[in-house]
Amino acid sequence: MNNIVLAAIAAILVLFVIVVYNRLIALRNYVKEAFSTMDVYLKKRWDLVPNLIEIVKAYSKHERGLFEEVATLRSGNYYDMSDNEKIDANKKLGESLSKIIAIVENYPDLKANEHYAKLMDELSSIENDIANSRKYYNGCVRILNNTVEIFPTSLIAGLFGIKSAKMFEITEGERQNIKAEF
Repeated sequence: MNNIVLAAIAAILVLFVIVVYNRLIALRNYVKEAFSTMDVYLKKRWDLVPNLIEIVKAYSKHERGLFEEVATLRSGNYYDMSDNEKIDANKKLGESLSKIIAIVENYPDLKANEHYAKLMDELSSIENDIANSRKYYNGCVRILNNTVEIFPTSLIAGLFGIKSAKMFEITEGERQNIKAEF
């Protein structure tokens, strides 16, 4: 009788480990899928910025430092970056875009430029897509992180080396309201 009870307990534990492991893998795959979706929009923004900068550069030659900062930021190959490096680089790129938009406020002729207007519309659309995909990504990360960090599933996550993922959070610069001065 004791052997049957021990076998039943062992079977339940093995079944529990299998169920939790499969859940962790599914959650990790949701995070990967969410990041891949967001990554498409981040890459679009990454590629759009040089065009925007070229137009703004023509109007504001004295803002050279900001343009060099963006060029340095974009000097790495996007596809060679890890997911966390992409998140960090795009946070910095977002801060730079905020500065560029603030600069543009000082150039009314630039805002009327057809190419600039088209790029800004495209950028606005991409930013909306990024915001929506960031919400989905962060939701997937939250569920994974909760599962990885809460007992008893944390034991199984640790056993199989499944770790928490990094949230895509806004930077302090993005929290600040852009002040347009005329």
